[in-house]
Amino acid sequence: MLVKQEKKQIPILMYHSIAQSTNPKFKQFAVPPASFAEQMTYLHQHAYTPINVTQLAHMLWKERFALPERPVVLTFDDGFADFFTNALPVLQHYGFTATLYLATGFIGSTSRWLAREGEGTRSMLTWDQVREIGACGIECGGHSHWHPQLDTLPLAEARDEIVRCKKLLEDHLGQKVWSFAYPYGYHSEAIKRLVREAGYTSACAVGYAMSSTTADPFALERLQVEADMSGDDLAALLARPIQPIGTRIYKRFRTAGWRLVRRYSASVTRQLQGRLESG
Repeated sequence: MLVKQEKKQIPILMYHSIAQSTNPKFKQFAVPPASFAEQMTYLHQHAYTPINVTQLAHMLWKERFALPERPVVLTFDDGFADFFTNALPVLQHYGFTATLYLATGFIGSTSRWLAREGEGTRSMLTWDQVREIGACGIECGGHSHWHPQLDTLPLAEARDEIVRCKKLLEDHLGQKVWSFAYPYGYHSEAIKRLVREAGYTSACAVGYAMSSTTADPFALERLQVEADMSGDDLAALLARPIQPIGTRIYKRFRTAGWRLVRRYSASVTRQLQGRLESG
């Protein structure tokens, strides 16, 4: 059943790995396969209609199609190989679509950017698997090339990360790529502009909040699904209210302050690396 488009909540769920993990630094990002299957069963039994991010963008900001009565958007960041083995079969069982965001520099390799967290050896998807996933009706989106904090990079480097990722995906998939997800959720107005200029039509942040029909299409907020979250826990997450405007403004200022700290740290690191290379 379709309803007239009005302001309403739209849960965008954020997953990473669908696998077991005992590493305390990574456990919150790894949903056990049994828990994931239970969550998808809950969505099916309660008549949720999964749509991908580009479909959401078309419904809200382009074609103006009406939303399903109970929409939900399923997103998966990074491109871990366990998406192919543990998530895709469950999604196919229920006929669910989703958006998979891929860091192209690690396809066919391991999660080396997670070495500090002790998770640098997780297997990533191969290009053959990515193509098969795309052929199964799953949207493949960009997640940068090397998974950096984009808003701490010089703009030329950030642009290369965004554009190179899109080109590689399009070359391997043989189709256009429309959606992007900021690594770690970090972005700025300048980064949003680069994403738009690269030809993307939407982008996901993190936010740990409910999205809505009035959301910024280049800063879509998502709700993180945590390890061992039951069907009842998922129900509570899906019922979370949209944050009051005051809370959103406070978070925006807090994020801006944290960005300054991260930029300073990144700048110092680049200077030290430059001295080492020149010395």
